[in-house]
Amino acid sequence: MIVDDISASPSPTAPASWPRRIHDVLALLPKIIVTALLALAITDMLAGVFLRYVMVEITDFLDLDPVNFFWVEEVGELSLTWLTMIGAAVGIADRIHFTLHVLTHHLPIRMQRAIYVINHLLIAGFGVLAGWYGTKLAITNSTLTSPALQINLAWVYAAVSVGGALIFIYGAGLALTGLGAAEPEGDSAAIAAGDD
Repeated sequence: MIVDDISASPSPTAPASWPRRIHDVLALLPKIIVTALLALAITDMLAGVFLRYVMVEITDFLDLDPVNFFWVEEVGELSLTWLTMIGAAVGIADRIHFTLHVLTHHLPIRMQRAIYVINHLLIAGFGVLAGWYGTKLAITNSTLTSPALQINLAWVYAAVSVGGALIFIYGAGLALTGLGAAEPEGDSAAIAAGDD
């Protein structure tokens, strides 16, 4: 009997289903992008400090033309904007945003689940609004370029569109998960109350 049960279980090397692969990509890709953006922002800040406080002194001492480092600010703004918007969505997906439980843990489990679902539907609605207005701003500013790097400013506002779309996807996904959960895993009261 034990051999039959083991042979009936799926192989650990069996390929994952398409919905599972899409889920894994949607969960992992934003984290990779956020990590790369964080590394870019830190490198950019270090380059800015080096150029401003070391290279300026060297070029002044040697009486050379100054080094143009005004691009540092634009790279920093662009990377931090994308980092913030994608990072906010990752925080929703990983349920690491701050929550305050003052009243919900005293309510019945069904009410806690309803509040959990409503909370995440509101988050998804915020994602739709952010994506909509971010897209409108990107279109409006698509004729403008940044002064130093001549980057189209639509790329800055596109971060709000992408972040809003991810916030919608993750918020709606968590709302549907909470709606369809027969029994939440772990501490049912905390998870049903939205212990993100």
